[in-house]
Amino acid sequence: MPDDATNELPTTMRAAQVHALTGIDGIRLDDIAVPSPGAGEVLIRVENVGLSLADLIVAQGRYQSIPDLPFTIGMDLAGVVAAVGPGVRRTAVGDRVAATLHYGAAAEYAVAPETMTFPLPASTELAAAAAVPVNYLTAHFALHVRAQLRAGETVLVHGAAGGVGSAATQVARSLGARTIAVVSSDEKARFAEAHGADTTVRVDGFKDAVLEATDGRGVDVVVDVVGEAVILDSLRVLAPFGRHLVLGFAQGEPPSVKVNRLLLRNIDVRGVGWTGYVEADPENAWRQWDELYPMLESGGIAPAVGARYPLERIADALAEIQGRTSLGKIVLDVRG
Repeated sequence: MPDDATNELPTTMRAAQVHALTGIDGIRLDDIAVPSPGAGEVLIRVENVGLSLADLIVAQGRYQSIPDLPFTIGMDLAGVVAAVGPGVRRTAVGDRVAATLHYGAAAEYAVAPETMTFPLPASTELAAAAAVPVNYLTAHFALHVRAQLRAGETVLVHGAAGGVGSAATQVARSLGARTIAVVSSDEKARFAEAHGADTTVRVDGFKDAVLEATDGRGVDVVVDVVGEAVILDSLRVLAPFGRHLVLGFAQGEPPSVKVNRLLLRNIDVRGVGWTGYVEADPENAWRQWDELYPMLESGGIAPAVGARYPLERIADALAEIQGRTSLGKIVLDVRG
């Protein structure tokens, strides 16, 4: 361990490890060695882990990059810094932080690059903080960087009761936009309204409902995590010079678009790849956090935590994500 590690660190820890790329049944809870932080890294005593569809895709072996088996699953976490490696300059032992990794979060301890480890306001609970990193950094990148959202514009958010959708709704509101949330049930409508949606519409027939809600003008930005099932009508509700943001394809294969539709009203389809953005310059994530931190501190963004499970029930948590019944971000309680 580095010089500033405490003497109280254990040598082993519990970790949810993927042993076979078969989905949920390929994960088991193991005792493994506590890792040590290298140069530019911090060791975090993990309190909470935020799960998402991406974790399920990793477990199924369908993610763009998969480490060698076995490996510890999990991308988003929150906890307290237990040790720091050489060259760490902004983070100290004892700091309350959130962090995001490619994998390795669902364990009692995790090593994260300092560039992907972020300080938390004192008012932010760790369970809520575990719902922040990927969702809110992605939403901020989508709306602020890719869409160049302006105050007074209108944003349509698909999947608004999910983790990324609720994050996009709140970030859009914090940037001064009006938000319209697309949901599939009364329960999800109430959830979206409680987390920043100005208006909610049902996914069935959303095109007509959106045009009615905007007096026929349409919206300036669409946040799309769904894909093929909604893209055509989403393009139809874009106002002139509108931007359709593609964040993912939750319902299957990537959709196709006839580009003549883009010509009619000078509209755009823009890809949102946050991972590529921060890989090109890891400092981009800290620049984003500098803008998100005051939103988090003021309550302008309030992470939408859904169901909570203990670490040993990670299979049940991922099953809820797989069944598409979850609201907000599902969070694991690592220590009780």
